[in-house]
Amino acid sequence: MNKPKVVEHENLQDWAKEIFQKNSFNMIDVSSKKETFRRALASGKIYVGKEVFDLIKNKQMPKGDPVTLAEVAAVLGVKKTSELIPLCHPLPIDHTATKIILIEENYSLEVYCVVSAVAKTGVEMEAIMGVNAALTTIYDLSKIVNPHLKIDNVKLLIKEGGKSGVWTNPDGLPKFLENIF
Repeated sequence: MNKPKVVEHENLQDWAKEIFQKNSFNMIDVSSKKETFRRALASGKIYVGKEVFDLIKNKQMPKGDPVTLAEVAAVLGVKKTSELIPLCHPLPIDHTATKIILIEENYSLEVYCVVSAVAKTGVEMEAIMGVNAALTTIYDLSKIVNPHLKIDNVKLLIKEGGKSGVWTNPDGLPKFLENIF
C-alpha cells in the first residue's frame, strides 16, 4: 500500500491561490471580516416628458401608477441583487426604503433608495440595483404613452460601515440630504 504524500501548509496555500485566483473571476473573500452596520444611498433619474409626467401626477397612466409599482420593484431589485450581479455576495437585508420625487421643471422623476444591513460587506450594489429596478419599472409603465424616455445619473450618494467609514459622493448631495448620515 502506498503512503499518502504529505503536503506542507505553505505549498497548499500556493496551490490554492494558483487554482482559485489566477486568471479567473472570484468573489472577494470576506470570511475573516467582522459583521458591521452597513448603509448605502443611491439615486437616479428618468426624464418622461410633459405628457407622461402629467399623467403620472394625475394618476391616469394606462397601465397603473408607475410610482407605487416602482417602489415595490425597488424592494425586489434590492433583494435579488446577488442573483443578477455575478460576484455580489448575498446579504441579509435589514431595511430598504425608496422615495420617488416628481420634478415638474424638467418632467423627471428622481429615485432614491437606501439599504442597510449588518454584514461583512457593503450594500452599495443593492441600493444601486433598487434605483435601477424602480427606474426601469417607470420606463416600462410609461413607454406605452411615450417611448422617448431617458434614464440618467444613477449613482451612489453615500455609503457607511466597515473599515472605510462614511464615504460621500464628491459631486455633492442634494440639499435635503445633507446632514442625514
